[in-house]
Amino acid sequence: MAEAWLIEIAKGIGRFFLNPIVYWTILLILLAGYKRLKQERLDFGSKVFDIFSEWKSTWGFSLIAGLVLSIITIAAGMVFSYESIMILAIVTILLSITFRFTFLSPSYTIGFTFLLLLFLPLLLENQTVIDINLNLVTNFNILSSLSLLAGLLLIVESILIGRVKRDETYPGITLSDRGYWVGQHRIKKLSVIPFFAVIPTGLVTPFASWWPYFSIGESTYSFILIPFLIGFDYLAKGHHPMQATQKISKFNGLLGLGIVLIAASSIFLPMLSIVAIVLAIIGKEYLNYKYRVGDRLRRPFFQPQETGLKIVGIIPLTPAAKLSVFPGETISKVNGRKVSTETEFYRALQGSGAFFKLEVLDDNQEVRFVQGAFYEGDHHELGLLFPGSPFRSKKSKKTKKEMSG
Repeated sequence: MAEAWLIEIAKGIGRFFLNPIVYWTILLILLAGYKRLKQERLDFGSKVFDIFSEWKSTWGFSLIAGLVLSIITIAAGMVFSYESIMILAIVTILLSITFRFTFLSPSYTIGFTFLLLLFLPLLLENQTVIDINLNLVTNFNILSSLSLLAGLLLIVESILIGRVKRDETYPGITLSDRGYWVGQHRIKKLSVIPFFAVIPTGLVTPFASWWPYFSIGESTYSFILIPFLIGFDYLAKGHHPMQATQKISKFNGLLGLGIVLIAASSIFLPMLSIVAIVLAIIGKEYLNYKYRVGDRLRRPFFQPQETGLKIVGIIPLTPAAKLSVFPGETISKVNGRKVSTETEFYRALQGSGAFFKLEVLDDNQEVRFVQGAFYEGDHHELGLLFPGSPFRSKKSKKTKKEMSG
């Protein structure tokens, strides 16, 4: 029995590379990263993060989450058909073509896959072009497994959101409702959760009379390693990015827990799996809507101030990254001189010699002093990003001035 399990697990790992999601994810990361880099150069005149940063800092957690999910899906005997797995892959690719990671929530990818499987018989009953075993697609045990998986992966998504660090959100510049330039941050990540699921036909036989619990009528089974793509993208304009991550993570996690409880109840009443999926989609839409409205109604967090200079971002691997300052904090003085604009900031630095001292207000508006070595050059070499006119606007004005001159 152990030999059969090892053989089928090895086959399952091989099937991982047959899933188009593996290759689509690599392409998606490259294209989304290139699009972000282009925007960063328009806003700041320089790239801020590298092209793969949306994927970084997720691998370790993804493997742990995948292992936990694998234990749950195999122990519970959640059997999926090849057809349902491929439809999930197609839905995921279609939802991510616009590069909007928001649509890569399990609420949408699994939710729309579930609804498609539910109504597939109505779509295919009067045609002969597509030959598919509808019993392996619309089986209520598969639908129950999908709804339970949606809830579990929503909890995984919530943890991923909550794990975003202060230096991992993406700064930008935008116009406020009052027509002046302010900073904003995108809370954005993409992660692949690899987990094993049970599929029909193989060398594995039931090890207990009740296993697999979510059976689809087969007598032997195998395994497949599924690359599940999770993404999120939230704009923090009125919130501090870390305040936003905690708020979103909390309510998203509560939604996932509710979906798990309802989906688990579908064991006794199969129709509850439909309730769970509809709630997952509507609940996710409602949470996103409430957050967007709440963020829009707040005053911009990264806005120019009468006293002090708010830090919008810090470019990694620059002199500023070595200082003990963070996005969202305020530089009130440089070498004892008050500053409120970039010009004043760099003017105060120029006369400081080899070293400089900053007076910084933290999130609690408490003062601390930071010392560092001065590096000649513009602010991109120093690595501090501030709210104000974007680079594209400054470049346009400079060009017009040169043409008029």
